[in-house]
Amino acid sequence: MSTEEVKETASVLSVHDDSIKVTEVLKEGDTLTFIIVSQKLSGTGEYHVDRTYEDFEWLQQHLFSQGDVPGIQGVIFPPLPAKPQVNASPRSIKQLGFLALGECQPYCKALETFLQQVAAHSILSKNKAVEVFLTSSDPPGRQKVKKNIFNRLSQAVEEMRKEGHKDVDEFFQNERDHNLILTGCTKTAAEKFLDVVATEQKIAVACGHFSTALHLCVEPGEDPDKQAFSRVCVKLSEVFESIKKNMTSVAENNVNTLGLGLDLESRYQEAEREMLFRRTCKLVELENAQRNVEKAKPVKKAAMEEVKKAAETEFEHTSGVAKQEIARFQGARVEMLQQALVGWCEKQLLTAKESADQFNQHLEVFRGMA
Repeated sequence: MSTEEVKETASVLSVHDDSIKVTEVLKEGDTLTFIIVSQKLSGTGEYHVDRTYEDFEWLQQHLFSQGDVPGIQGVIFPPLPAKPQVNASPRSIKQLGFLALGECQPYCKALETFLQQVAAHSILSKNKAVEVFLTSSDPPGRQKVKKNIFNRLSQAVEEMRKEGHKDVDEFFQNERDHNLILTGCTKTAAEKFLDVVATEQKIAVACGHFSTALHLCVEPGEDPDKQAFSRVCVKLSEVFESIKKNMTSVAENNVNTLGLGLDLESRYQEAEREMLFRRTCKLVELENAQRNVEKAKPVKKAAMEEVKKAAETEFEHTSGVAKQEIARFQGARVEMLQQALVGWCEKQLLTAKESADQFNQHLEVFRGMA
């Protein structure tokens, strides 16, 4: 289905937004295919579709390109994760962060969250492309997607000067200042936590190697001292294997709870920053249009007035949507981080209890050997 075949008209999704799940990922060469399952609103079953990353880009392209929707540039678009790699390079791992760890589970969860956020959005869910993406058995967009004007718009060199433009609205100026601080802090927190996880994984690997190496100390023979030493080595090997499993679980818990939470928070802060920048660009356009009206000669003044009115209307629509989006985002980000922190604590507490029981058993065995 081509871009032209999808009309961005109002539609009601036929699925429950919170039922959307990315249940599996299939690897075929360098291509990853994601299986998406969602519950039908009619209650008569489920939709099962398979989508590649290019399909996700196709969907994002449609969401970004709704030029006829008033105020669309004030939307904080749910951030799509960077493209995954089958054989990830160090650079792509750094770019994906937590999403590059594990057996694709964190990445599937991130895509799942993206789809749920889109489907739950009051404006974006009306785009026909969302319904097509979630329910059509045919691949919707496996063609080259043109880069949209919103995607990383704030990185355009020629527009960077506008980022520091003084806002006429104190609410938005405060939000821009706040977002600038939060974006940096969240990114730093995610990077530091990723370092913790990477260290835990290294410790787990080292414990596994040491556990294996202890078996090399086992010696055959009837010598009581050698037999006693061998038993200690075997038991120590079991202890370090338990430490390896514990540290592996701790690292996985970190990734799948707080790690994903910090990753999502960081990407959403970037998405808000881009929205605020788009609005600032509209403000600059309006101010330029106002100056052009003041400077215009009588013969051109009427035309300049029309340009100014159009810019004013677009700026007002963008600002109105942006205020609603910021209020919604502030509540949603607190809830998302809260869920990540609670899940993190619950998972790590359960792992700690299981490990404590295991270590107590090891301790009893050692006491029996004394």
